Formats: sequence, structure tokens, C-alpha cells
Amino acid sequence: MPAEQINWDNLRLFLSVARAQSAQEAARRLGLDHSTVTRRLHRLEKELGAQLFERTPAGHVLTTAGHRLLEHVERMESSMVLVGEDIGGDSHTLTGHVRLGATEGFGSFFLAPHLSHFCERHPAIQVELLIVPRFINLSQREADLAVNVERPQGNGQVCSRLTDYRLRLYASRRYLDSHPPILQTRDLGAHRFFGYVEELVFSPALRYLAAIAPDAPTPLRSTSVVAQYHAVREGRGLAVLPCFMAAQSEELMPVLAHEIDLLRTFWIAAPGDRRELARVRALWDYLREVVACNRPLLLGEPGAWRSVQ
Repeated sequence: MPAEQINWDNLRLFLSVARAQSAQEAARRLGLDHSTVTRRLHRLEKELGAQLFERTPAGHVLTTAGHRLLEHVERMESSMVLVGEDIGGDSHTLTGHVRLGATEGFGSFFLAPHLSHFCERHPAIQVELLIVPRFINLSQREADLAVNVERPQGNGQVCSRLTDYRLRLYASRRYLDSHPPILQTRDLGAHRFFGYVEELVFSPALRYLAAIAPDAPTPLRSTSVVAQYHAVREGRGLAVLPCFMAAQSEELMPVLAHEIDLLRTFWIAAPGDRRELARVRALWDYLREVVACNRPLLLGEPGAWRSVQ
């Protein structure tokens, strides 16, 4: 079909359904009736002469033709956004929304407080912080940029080392005062631990408990490091935690800090076309700025929390 005969509004609707994986959810986001969305999807498929979605009980799944169209439409979307930023280049006010994906502990304990300052610096930018205990799928446009514990391998992404961070073994003061002393690693077998649900750990970088205390009882396991943090604060066991999390509780104390010292890396990544958007670049640069200012905190060294206005 000639390009001039394609209804561009229907392509925008197609993009929304592809990202939501649901016509009903796309209709809600667009402020349209569900019947209107499905009718216009059928019209687009008829115009293109191809089925774009498989309608399943779980939602709308892209067909091979749908995936090909999605690539074209996303490039069109990015080009139009860049055109808008270029034409409006005389204005120094950055606008729009940016979705940032992050791991749970880093997103909740480090990024969220700093992002409040970023929003004050750029009041016309709306930030959406997506915190999940898994990898963010940038190829499926789950976010505009993401911070992960492994270097992303996807094609078409801009990736950089954001910062190293340290983890140590922690217990509460109450726990240490009421249980046998821990003087060396072999003493750990007599203590209880909180850790991850082993089969649901999303990265080998998080499988450290088995190497530290393989035979120690683990009465509570969770997919959430924040849940482990709160469990340790209750004084019922030990857990390996990022130093930047543990530092926010005066109750938590490092255990065998010289023997148990784990270093990991956070990576920042964005799809190549999204990385060029001014608002995404602004957030990318801000994150690099705040981790540089808080390097001692992230590495478990003496140093106070520093905000960046």
C-alpha cells in the first residue's frame, strides 16, 4: 500500500497495543473505547494485507508481520521526537516523560531520593521509575533507559559502566548481642540467614550466599532484597546487603567485613535511538553525576549521603 494511504493515527494505536500487549489496556491509555481500538486495528490489518496480532487469552501477541511493522513505527516515532526537539531547540526547557528501569534495592534506596532532585531541576520532565526484581527489556521498550547488574547484550543499545558497588554481610545490633559471637567464617554455620529464592534469582551476580555459608539455615527466602533488608533489621538473622542500603539503618552492623567483601557493577543502558533524546540524555548524565558524588557510600567507605541539586 502507498505510504500516503496509511492512516498514521492507526499506526500510533498499533504501537500502543504492541507495548501494552492488550487492546483493552491500550484503549485505557489512549482514552478510547475498546471497540474503537479493535475496529481500527482490523482496519489497519486490512489496509496492510497482513495479520499483526494473534489474539490470545493472555492478550495481543505480535505476529512476524507485526514485529516487522513495530520496528518501522518505532523508528518513525523516534524520528518525530527528534524533529520536535530540533525544531524546538531554541527553548532550554526539557519536556516529556522518561521511564527508568532499575533493580529493586538500587531503585528504592538510591535512585528514588535522587530523582526527586532531578525532577526539581527539570520540572517539565515526568520520570517513571520502574522497579522490578529482574532485567528490564529495553528491546521491548519497557523503559527508555535502565540500570542493571549485568552488562546488557542486546543489539542497538548504548551501554556504559555506571558504578561499582560493594555488598557485605549484615546483622542487627540486637542479633549480635543475643547470639554466639561470629569471629570467623566457620562460625556462620550456627546462624540463620535470609536470602534469595534460589531458582528465581535473575542473575548469577546475586548468587553469593551459597559461597559464604552453604550449610547455614535459611528460614526466609525472598525475591526481594528490600524484604531481606527489613527481615535483618528485625534482629532474627543475617543477610548479604548492598552497603548503600545497610548504611541507611543505624541498627545494622557489618559482620566479618574483611573476609566477606563482594564487589559488583551497575550498568546503564538505553536503546540507541532513545539515548539521543535530550530528556533521556539529561537523566543519563544526572545519574552519572550522582553516583560519582556518592562513590564512598556505594563502596561501603566512610562518607555521607550527597544529593545533587
